[in-house]
Order: sequence, then structure tokens, then C-alpha cells
Amino acid sequence: MTEYPSRIICMTEETTETLYALGEEDRIVGISGFTVRPARARREKPKVSAFTSAKIDRIMALEPDLVLGFSDLQADIAAELIRRGVPVHVFNHRSVEEILQMIRVLGGMIGCEDRARAYAAGLEAGLDEVRRDAAALERRPRVYFEEWDEPRITGIRWVAELVRIAGGEDCFPAMADEPLAKDRIFADDAPIIEAAPDIVIGSWCGKKFRPERVADRPGWEAVPAVRNGDLYEVKSAHILQPGPAALTDGLREIAAIIRGWARRRAA
Repeated sequence: MTEYPSRIICMTEETTETLYALGEEDRIVGISGFTVRPARARREKPKVSAFTSAKIDRIMALEPDLVLGFSDLQADIAAELIRRGVPVHVFNHRSVEEILQMIRVLGGMIGCEDRARAYAAGLEAGLDEVRRDAAALERRPRVYFEEWDEPRITGIRWVAELVRIAGGEDCFPAMADEPLAKDRIFADDAPIIEAAPDIVIGSWCGKKFRPERVADRPGWEAVPAVRNGDLYEVKSAHILQPGPAALTDGLREIAAIIRGWARRRAA
């Protein structure tokens, strides 16, 4: 037996991306079929899980000494693997700080604590740089982030925090306290219209965001973002996984949208 886990299965993308970033990709023996970052992982690693389902027998055949999961949605998979004697760790990180903690904890679990700490510190420096740029904005736009269109879902905690870091104001901050998507659904559009977002950002969980469909919603012609054409997509792979992608590409895209809005208002 090796000193640290050497045959790791990652059932969500963020731990895969982190292990690659730490230079420890050789330890990975299986990944989620939804993994797109880094792109080479899809070519190099067998796909053994979706998000709420997994090929248990395939996982067992790979003889993992650690399986990494995320959230209550993978609890049943984790329980079955534990019953079969597999070591499992399920992260439940929902905030920016918890994403950074996940990176540090994962590094410690595989004997790469120093590298993981340095990597997390680099990500923190990037967050601080965006915060400094945002401090120069004369006005902070109201931002509505839409995770899904039918029904309307918003309120992912790390996304709300990244919006604030980038210089925006999340329209529904209370929603960010609800970890489950079923508790972040709007029964109708009235609260969104009343919130009068200056910017709408959509990331429809793997489905292409269609700004024209947003603009055509009844009553939405009153929304400033619709009137001014401030309807944008941030791709799911860049923002919906609680990992490095959200703190880098996702944040940069949100910040660019907000800076562009601010420049147009200052002109």
C-alpha cells in the first residue's frame, strides 16, 4: 500500500481539475462523464459516473483507494461504495472560501499540502485583483444570474459571491443561503421583474443560453437588462462547478460583463 491514495476516482469535475493543476493527474483512474476541464482528462481517463448515477461495478474493477464526490446528490453512490469497502470522501463546498478549503484539504489527503496551499493562494490573489478593479466602479449593477430557465432557478452561493467580487449586486442574496436547487425556484416572474436587474447572466446547466427567449418573456420588457440588451451567457463549464474554473474563467467573464456595462454607463 502506498503512503497516500494513488488510484483516485473523481465523480465531479472540480476535483479532477484540481488534481491536474497540482500535477497529480496520474493518480486519477476514473472521472465523471460531465468532465470537460481540463480537456485532456476526457481523452485520458475512463468515465465511470454521471452526477447522480455511477457504474459501480466499473468503479470496483478499477480498484480505487479513494473516491471523491460532491454533495448530498451523490450520497447514495457514496453509501453503496462504502458498503463495498471503498474509501470515499464527499465534499460539500458551496462558497468561494469553501472551494479554496476543498483544494487545501484535497492536497493534504494526497500528500501535496504545500503545493495545494500555494495553488489556493494563487487563486486568492486572482480574486483580490478582481476586487481591486471592481472598487473603482462608480456604480454597481444589479445582476440576476439564471441557472435554469424552466423553471427559473437562481441563487448558487459561490456565483452570488463572485458577482459581488466582480463589482455587481446579486438581486436575490437570500437565495444563496439555500443549498438545494428545489428551494431556489421562482413560482412566477414577478419577483425578478420587480428586482429590475441591470444585467442578466444565464448559464443553463449545459443548455445554450438564449437571450432572445429571455427578452420575449411576458413583462420582461420592463427589465433594464432587457431594454438595454444586457443579456449574457457564461458557459456552464466555467461557472457551475464549485472549483478552479469558477474562480478563474467564470469570475473573469462576469467581471468583463460588469466592466463593459460600467463603461457604457460612463460614456
